[in-house]
Amino acid sequence: MQQPDRNPQLFSRIRKKIQSLPNWLKNKYFLSFTGFLVILLFFDKNNIFNQIERTRDLQKLQQSKASYTQRIEQEKQMLQDLQKNPRAIEKFARENYLMKRPNEEIFLIPENYENPKK
Repeated sequence: MQQPDRNPQLFSRIRKKIQSLPNWLKNKYFLSFTGFLVILLFFDKNNIFNQIERTRDLQKLQQSKASYTQRIEQEKQMLQDLQKNPRAIEKFARENYLMKRPNEEIFLIPENYENPKK
């Protein structure tokens, strides 16, 4: 078998290019660390893009948790008020269940009412 022709000029040019590099770029520890860092930042399943997305999701979930916690507190306050105050019970029944007193009429007007005379 014949070996492929080797171009000594090409090898000498490559060797000169490598020797002209700064020493810190030729350091095997620097190269290993850089390669490891690139793999972790871009090619790992927990890469930087996934971490940023998860952080955004976590912030959204924390905001929704805060709003739900606030809503729960409002509902607890309403429950306490309904258990202790008879006027609050009457108000709740009138607003939510459309209950009325005897000899009283209720007129319901929808919120998105459009005038038919247009």
